Formats: sequence, C-alpha cells, structure tokens
Amino acid sequence: MNSSSDLHVRYVAQLARLKLSEEEACRYQEQLEQIVRYIEQIRKLDVRGIEPTAHVVERVNPMRADDPAPSLSPDDATANAPLRAEHLFMVPKVVE
Repeated sequence: MNSSSDLHVRYVAQLARLKLSEEEACRYQEQLEQIVRYIEQIRKLDVRGIEPTAHVVERVNPMRADDPAPSLSPDDATANAPLRAEHLFMVPKVVE
C-alpha cells in the first residue's frame, strides 16, 4: 500500500491526530475509493433543467399559525397551586 492516495489517507489521519494501523489504513483507503467512485457517478448525472435546491426533499413547516385563543384566567390557573400570592405561584427558595 504505497500509492499517492495512500498518502492522502495517512495525511488526513495525521491531521485528525489518528494513529492508523496498516490494516485500518487499507480499509479506510478502500472506503475512500468507494466514496470517490460514487461521487464520480453522481457527477455524470444530467441535471440540466432541474432546479437547484438547498434540501433533497421539500421542506414544510409543521408549526401551526400562532393565533390567539381563549386561555385560563389567573384565578383558574392558580386555583390548585399549593402556595400562591394573588395571581402568582409561590415555590420554595432554591438558591441561598
């Protein structure tokens, strides 16, 4: 394993501060070559007439509109609170 692409694997490993065994370097080299072959296949695709997008699938906003709706009155909201002062919840002191 002494090709120029092997040097690339070793160089990247050095940048990432990884110590690779010979077996690991070979395995990563094979994986890197598979990735490069796949990218070359993608580069050969005819994409003329296809609108560029930022995402592969159409993104939709799952959030509903923030429309005002009726809510509890302050008295109803604090009705079951163990401690309250006027319309506020009271809790034990947490920080000294």
